[in-house]
Amino acid sequence: MTEDFVAAAVWLKSRADCTGKIGATGFCYGGGMANTLAFRLGPDIAAAVPFYGAVPTADNIPKIKAAILVHHGELDTRLAASWPAYDTALKAANVPHEGYIYSGAVHGFNCDATPERYNKAAADVAWQRTVDWFNKYVRA
Repeated sequence: MTEDFVAAAVWLKSRADCTGKIGATGFCYGGGMANTLAFRLGPDIAAAVPFYGAVPTADNIPKIKAAILVHHGELDTRLAASWPAYDTALKAANVPHEGYIYSGAVHGFNCDATPERYNKAAADVAWQRTVDWFNKYVRA
């Protein structure tokens, strides 16, 4: 399945109607996939925004050339705990990045289809940051 995502991104970038810059976002598994595309595509992807996604292994982080914006819920302790090391590794690799841990938010806080998880305040802020990130790194 990962190879399908990589192939789709390469196809998208090669289209005549593509500006030459692509970005990826995803949630949970898709957040991990956005991180995976960042290291697999290197300079062929401009930005990635993983929402509560798995972090690449330490040996793959230096391959990232995309601007990375990370979102985690504070109560998603396993993934939120991965942020400090990811932040440090991205700094060491000179990758433009930001990361946010949303107070009181759980894993899946952006999904309004799951009312027990949805955190509208966190979701609204995270989504605006995501749109701004793509406008800065993909549209610019």
